[in-house]
Amino acid sequence: MKPVLLDCDPGIDDALAIALAAGSTDIDLVGITTVAGNVGLSLTTLNALALREFLQLGDLPVHAGADRALVRDQIHAAHVHGTSGLGDAVLPAPVLGASDGHAVDFIVSTILDRPGEITLVAVGPLTNIALAVRREPRIVQAVKEMVVMGGSYTRGNSNPAAEFNILTDPEAAAIVFGAGWTVTQIGLDVTLTAQVNAGLLEKMGALGRLSSLVVPAASFYGQVTADGGPALHDACAVAYAISPELMGFTDARVEVETVGRFTTGMTVTDFRSDAPNTRVATSFDVPGFWEVLLGAYGRLGERLG
Repeated sequence: MKPVLLDCDPGIDDALAIALAAGSTDIDLVGITTVAGNVGLSLTTLNALALREFLQLGDLPVHAGADRALVRDQIHAAHVHGTSGLGDAVLPAPVLGASDGHAVDFIVSTILDRPGEITLVAVGPLTNIALAVRREPRIVQAVKEMVVMGGSYTRGNSNPAAEFNILTDPEAAAIVFGAGWTVTQIGLDVTLTAQVNAGLLEKMGALGRLSSLVVPAASFYGQVTADGGPALHDACAVAYAISPELMGFTDARVEVETVGRFTTGMTVTDFRSDAPNTRVATSFDVPGFWEVLLGAYGRLGERLG
């Protein structure tokens, strides 16, 4: 099994991504770290703790991290994810609190304790990851793979140029893309093709107790029709960690715009560069993605009853 450390800001699609990791037989989720993003840090952490107990993940470490961007005012997306961050999904309040210690320290120690083993998957703003790189640059060489759900080589979703995770803390994103490792970038270009539709939602509705999470989460921030609906962005990054063959990649140089008047947060992508720093996802086996996701959800649903 592939050991995966998930840095996230739950968040509707973060919750769906955590559920996917929980149901997978191919990855070993070694911890969750939280960051401010879709909602504030207190809520992203509370949601991660509630998900840990609802999904029966035992004593999986959950560490709270950065509560603000490195240098900018914090941006949230409660208008997309609801005031709680989980839309219409209502989970029991968690009994256990977060693990002791800051998320950045946990990221550093986890990677250095298992050099060459940990796949770090970041599906929220990159503040924790940037701080970890600055705290201990050795993680750049010690991590097995750095996977980022964020950015785009064609468009934004928070504005015409920028995707939300990058726009929320572009300075942190610039540090991460420029750290010296090869980033695996899974951006809007592929994630927007993974749209839930009415048929898929019906299958999620047959998952017993798990349905009370995945159905309202998958359908909260957009109308679901027979042809499509909301895109499950963060789950795509976890699906890649499970089955890398689902995506095709093109090497490119990615730089993050931090000073543009209209383009702050843009991931400027040069596919012609002779100094690439990123594997950019450019194709996606969407039917294969749904097979992986529904298979994992089915196993998890059976376990939860």
